[in-house]
Amino acid sequence: MSLGLVFSLFTFLFIAAITPGPNNMLLTSSTANYGFRRSIPLLLGIMLGMQSILYLSAFGVAALLLLYPALHVAMKIAGSTYLLWLAWKTATARYSPLKTETTATKNIKWYQGGLLQFLNPKAWMMGLGAVGSYSLPGELFVQSIIIMSIAVVTVNFVAGLIWMAGGALIGHFLKSRRAWFIFNLVMGLLTAACVPLIWLE
Repeated sequence: MSLGLVFSLFTFLFIAAITPGPNNMLLTSSTANYGFRRSIPLLLGIMLGMQSILYLSAFGVAALLLLYPALHVAMKIAGSTYLLWLAWKTATARYSPLKTETTATKNIKWYQGGLLQFLNPKAWMMGLGAVGSYSLPGELFVQSIIIMSIAVVTVNFVAGLIWMAGGALIGHFLKSRRAWFIFNLVMGLLTAACVPLIWLE
């Protein structure tokens, strides 16, 4: 894969990863509410889910979505339902002063972040777009997928840290019950606002 193609791949993936969406809303909310350290598992779960999407896109599942459009619709419905559930969970989170050192954990679990990717059309479009546009034919196919895998890990890690840094900064302002309530309500609404985007072609 040429340097120009690699640069184009990284640019495409980074733009897809850094733009607002369910992953970034959840990372920001989790870091603001529970601290940076306790949100790292969520970031790792999202990254693991994205890797799974990439490999599934590269090795066959993409063809099923093209052959059976109803499956794509079902995925959109499931994704919308799951996002609305996460939005409700975020908006109605009970007030708890920020304690980054506690071992208690009520935040979104790593596997929930991973599961979200399978129901997130943006993640599928990222994986399908990368494979469809940047994979190389023949013997170079596997090599190009490996490069994509490294690129996906890199851009999701960097983009996730950026949104988590924003969440950590916001967390310093969540000392009062009123601020906590307003922030979680806004984040819940923003997460719910991602649902209509799923249905845009």
